[in-house]
Amino acid sequence: MKFARSDRADRLTLVSMAEDTPDDDAMAPLKDWTRNFLMRDNAQLGRSGNVCPFTSFGARVDTLRFGVSQARPGEDKRVRGQLLDALDRFEEIPHSDQTGIYRAILIHFPRCDSFEGVATLQRAQRSLRLAGFMRARMLGVFYPTANEPGLWNPAFRPLRAPIPIIALRSLVAADAAFVLRHPLLAPAYLFNYPFAGPKELAKVAARRS
Repeated sequence: MKFARSDRADRLTLVSMAEDTPDDDAMAPLKDWTRNFLMRDNAQLGRSGNVCPFTSFGARVDTLRFGVSQARPGEDKRVRGQLLDALDRFEEIPHSDQTGIYRAILIHFPRCDSFEGVATLQRAQRSLRLAGFMRARMLGVFYPTANEPGLWNPAFRPLRAPIPIIALRSLVAADAAFVLRHPLLAPAYLFNYPFAGPKELAKVAARRS
């Protein structure tokens, strides 16, 4: 099943880590943040390894794509259309059976660098969260004041970024902790992980008890 694509004239240019684009002034900080935050260790993370090991490996196997959207605050329909299109194009990222889970698309929204701009991104993300889960995709909003606590260290703020970003990545069984925070997503999670899912949910619940 494919989602309805956005207006062709408004489609985002998606590039790899090594490619340049006409939007490089906005693309450069997105790639820099990916390299310097997601792909690095962080003492506050609460576990060893990179903040996002999937991103680090994805960079090595060329399954990461980056885009820049010129959507403005209040343009919910435009943002949603671009995300729907990105969900479709996610499937087109070349990968092997082993590297498919390392696909990700990161989109910078430079014109949404305000309270209302972030709220616009959050509304679009929430409207697609369940649909994304059904297709084994996660959508997350990153911005400077994000307060979502870390899974391993509640004092860590993994969704904080210096620029407003929406990231799309593969859903994995280890996302059980996120599912427990949002139980309405549990049926979609278990649809994708009918065997590993219950075990992961039980492990996270036991760790918290």
